[in-house]
Amino acid sequence: MSVIRFQLFGKFSARRDELALKGLDASKDQELLSYLLLRRDHSHPRETLAGLLRGDSSTNRSKKYLRQSLWHLHAALEAGTIDRHVLLVEHDWVQINLRSELSLDVAEFEQAFTTTQGVPGKGLDSPHAQMLKDAVELYKGDLLDGWYQDWCLFERERLQNMYLHMLDKLMSYSQEHKEYETGQGYGSTILRYDRASERTYRRLMHLQYMAGDRTGALRQYERCVAALDEELGVKPERRTKALYENIRADGIEKAASGVGQPASVPGATLPEVLGRLKKLQMILGAVQKRVQRDIQSVEQGLKSLKP
Repeated sequence: MSVIRFQLFGKFSARRDELALKGLDASKDQELLSYLLLRRDHSHPRETLAGLLRGDSSTNRSKKYLRQSLWHLHAALEAGTIDRHVLLVEHDWVQINLRSELSLDVAEFEQAFTTTQGVPGKGLDSPHAQMLKDAVELYKGDLLDGWYQDWCLFERERLQNMYLHMLDKLMSYSQEHKEYETGQGYGSTILRYDRASERTYRRLMHLQYMAGDRTGALRQYERCVAALDEELGVKPERRTKALYENIRADGIEKAASGVGQPASVPGATLPEVLGRLKKLQMILGAVQKRVQRDIQSVEQGLKSLKP
C-alpha cells in the first residue's frame, strides 16, 4: 500500500515512499490542497473554493482556475499505486476522501490534543504523556510557514494555541515526575511563542529551583518583569512576586506552594488574556477586510449581470 504523507507544520511537504510528490509545485495547488486537508471532515462547494483561490477574478475565471488546480491535484495524487482516490470531486462540491491512504501531521496532532483534553498535566498516565510528546515533535514550525492568507492565519493561531496548551501540560507532567530539565525545555519553548506568559515564568522559576539552580530561578523572575513591561506594560502579579521572595529566602516548601494549581489553559492571567485578545483582534481585522472585499466583488458581479 502506497501512503501519501502530508506535512503542513513548517513548510508544505507531500511525500510518497519517502520521495517528494511530483506535480505539486504551484502555490495555488498547494493552497487548495492544504485548505481541503485542514477541513477534511466535510465537503466544500466549488464556489467557495473558487473564491478562495482567485477571489479577485471574475466568477467564470475563478472557476476555470479551480478546474485547473483540481486537474493538477488529481494528476499528482493519483499517480502511483493507490486503492482509493484522495479527492472526491463532484459537480458542486469537493472533499478529501477520509478512507484514502494518506497521513497528515495536523490530524495526528489534533488527535493527541482531543484524546488528552480535560486531563490535567499532572494526571497524565505514561501512554498519554508519550502521545503529547510525539505530538509536539510534529510541530516543526507554525502552520504553512510563510503563508499569509486569512484562512491560514486563523488556522495557524488555532493550532499554535493547541501547541502551547500541550507544552503547558507537559511542563506540569515533568514537574510531577521530577523531570525538571525536561520541563524547563517545554517552558522555554512556550516563551518563544508567548514571551509574556507569566504563568510559564512561575513554573520555570520553580523547576529551576527544584533542579538546584536557585540563581537561575531568580534571574527568571527578572526576565518575567522585563517581558511583562515591554509586551503589556504591566507588573508581575502578587503570587509571582511572592514566589520570587520565597525562592530568594530559600524557602523550598513555600516556593512549591506559590506555584499554585495549573489552570485549564496557559495564559490564564489577565495580562496574558489581554495579549492574546489583542493578537486575535488583529487576525479578525484581517478576516473582516477580506470579507468586505469579497462582498464588494460579488456586488460588482451582480451589477454586471443587470441588463
